[in-house]
Amino acid sequence: MPAAIEVLHINKTFHVRKAAYAGLKGTIGAFFKGIRAQTVAKVGLSDVTFVVQPGETVALIGGNGSGKSTLLSLLARVMKPDVGTVRFPASADADRPRLAPLLEVGAGFHPDLTGTQNIFFNGSILGLTRAQMQERIGDIRAFADFEDEIYYDAPVRTYSSGMYVRLGFAVAVHTDPEIILVDETLAVGDEAFQEKCYARIAQFQRDGRTIVFVSHDMAAVRRVASRVVWLSHGAVAGDSEAGGDIEPVIAAYHEYLHAQADKKQT
Repeated sequence: MPAAIEVLHINKTFHVRKAAYAGLKGTIGAFFKGIRAQTVAKVGLSDVTFVVQPGETVALIGGNGSGKSTLLSLLARVMKPDVGTVRFPASADADRPRLAPLLEVGAGFHPDLTGTQNIFFNGSILGLTRAQMQERIGDIRAFADFEDEIYYDAPVRTYSSGMYVRLGFAVAVHTDPEIILVDETLAVGDEAFQEKCYARIAQFQRDGRTIVFVSHDMAAVRRVASRVVWLSHGAVAGDSEAGGDIEPVIAAYHEYLHAQADKKQT
């Protein structure tokens, strides 16, 4: 059976501009003194390779800056790798797989459009027609379950972070995705909404959909994941692999965190 996702020797480097001055006055002063901003290369991912089989639920774990969100963005095709390949062999259209990315609060929404307008806007980004979104809008609203329907006619810039998550997740899960990509957005929703999301994820798992999600919450990882990939400094430090026990990788990650904490104290 073809793989759902192939990540092959991925490298991604970011070039961060460092300036030793701030504000207009500092910029002008630095110019006359001949001081130039420096550009520093920061490695986001280094030779990352793994293969995800259809129906797997993979949790990406690791500390802040380990490359988890960068990898998820590459899978979502929001950015491209400098080196390496991301492929979707099992998709009906390998060049345009049906992805449902939830990368950050408000991603894919225009702040000045209303909730309803953004439902159609977000749907078009995910590859659905207006007619298809019109068929789904009732279910999307029911899933988002805003306390007051007036918010659907309000600009989303007036929304709380929790409302962003509700609407974003509701749209994403009603687009018939092959692959679901979820960053830490679920941590923003309230407990009742999180349970609704977990129930939908469980349904996706029963349907054989592929899920990749980022989490610092090991309880959520144990509840949902069938596989864990641990990233450290942009590289794969551990992988339970398909059908393997996730606990040894989680334990190794926790040992690493404790060792790092001990170093800081000494």
